[in-house]
Amino acid sequence: MTIKLYNSLTRKKEDFEPSTPGKVTMYVCGPTVYALSHIGHARSAVSFDSIQRFLRYRGFEVKYARNYTDVDDKIINKANEEGVPPQELAERFIKAFDDDMAALHVQLPDIRPKATESIEKIINVTGSLIKKGAAYEIDGDVYYSVRSKKDYGKLSGKNIDDLESGARVDVDERKKDPLDFALWKASKPGEPFWESPWGKGRPGWHIECTAMVMEWLGETIDIHGGGKDLIFPHHENEIAQSEAATGKAPYVKYWLHNGFVNIEKEKMSKSLGNILNIRDALVDHTAEAIRLFLLSSHYRSPIDYTRESLRDAESAVERFYKTVQRVSEEFPNVLEAEFCHSCIQDKLDEAFSPMEDDFNTAEVVGNLFKEMTRMNKALDEAKATGSRKGVWEELSYSLGIIKEASKFLGIFDRTPEEYFKDKNSRAAVPAEEVERLINERNEARKNKDFARADAIRKELLDKGILLEDSAKGTTWSVKTQ
Repeated sequence: MTIKLYNSLTRKKEDFEPSTPGKVTMYVCGPTVYALSHIGHARSAVSFDSIQRFLRYRGFEVKYARNYTDVDDKIINKANEEGVPPQELAERFIKAFDDDMAALHVQLPDIRPKATESIEKIINVTGSLIKKGAAYEIDGDVYYSVRSKKDYGKLSGKNIDDLESGARVDVDERKKDPLDFALWKASKPGEPFWESPWGKGRPGWHIECTAMVMEWLGETIDIHGGGKDLIFPHHENEIAQSEAATGKAPYVKYWLHNGFVNIEKEKMSKSLGNILNIRDALVDHTAEAIRLFLLSSHYRSPIDYTRESLRDAESAVERFYKTVQRVSEEFPNVLEAEFCHSCIQDKLDEAFSPMEDDFNTAEVVGNLFKEMTRMNKALDEAKATGSRKGVWEELSYSLGIIKEASKFLGIFDRTPEEYFKDKNSRAAVPAEEVERLINERNEARKNKDFARADAIRKELLDKGILLEDSAKGTTWSVKTQ
């Protein structure tokens, strides 16, 4: 089945046909590394992680790059505030970003270029734009001439005559046009700089991605991704300078943009003080719950982060692992059996078909929960009737579908023991203390001191610890926050 994707450039769904059959070049705009990564960064990273995973799952050879912007006004300003070199600050937050992505089970891209490692390419591209009359130099600064690109605005749909200087465009009376943007900035005292034909300076933001794409993937690529906030001016400017430099169009065949993350129905912003760092989210919730929350909406749709939405996601993940735990107890050899992929190819195709329609992870997640419902229903019927006929096969098929989906969704890929150990590590009470109180409660129940046993249960519940009694003993878990 042909993959269809929504192309922001043409504003419609198109059949996915990479320039080289079977091979995909893909670039996603990464973070500007001056602070800890937040849930918005996670939205983009997880969305495009699942997309590149699925393309590989479908047999494509993918060359995937995600960059770091490691020289920027924000980095310089933050470094000056802390009294450290800008590159030291950038490296610190690159490591923090990588650690956060690893915590969310985001696979490392094949290529992770830094802007400062492509300075030579940036200078070369900037020089070529000057030679072609698409850029000009003033006092060590180099600007791109926006009106030199006749189809400027084709990505964002903006009319060049209606545009005014945007938030990221420096207003400078020396520019020929207020919309012209900086390709190269003359260095100021105390700023990092590199030698160039125009004097000491550093790159502008937009030219960095053009240079890194060309250096690592080529002059034209198949997929370019990022948040919707990057469509204008960043990606619009990237198209203009890239196509002007190479004379090749389109610079990118398919543009993909993920939706925004709101916090309690408000736009996430520093001015509102509602920035949610990934590390803070991981204090109360497992990485799997956060990934499930992010993948339970289509990547192009906006999503609203609330405590309730994360509680629901955590409960859903826990429900899955409890189902698998139940299967392991009642049909243990199902989990140990070798999965027969060809036996359920039709079921796999049906369950995963939404991914073929613009990478709709939300519908695939819904299909996985249908499989969980089937498993629990089969287990309930086997218990009620005493008949195990056909149950083994049904459980095997459902688990097989979920196992295959985990390869591109990055969820439901652990054992119940691993999941509950992770979740319970967030307990406010040390595990040793919980076990001690459970043993004391068991002893109280044995002695028919039910008042004491109930008091211990309530004491643990008040501390966020849930107890569950079964024929095999008492187990505990952390209450979803």
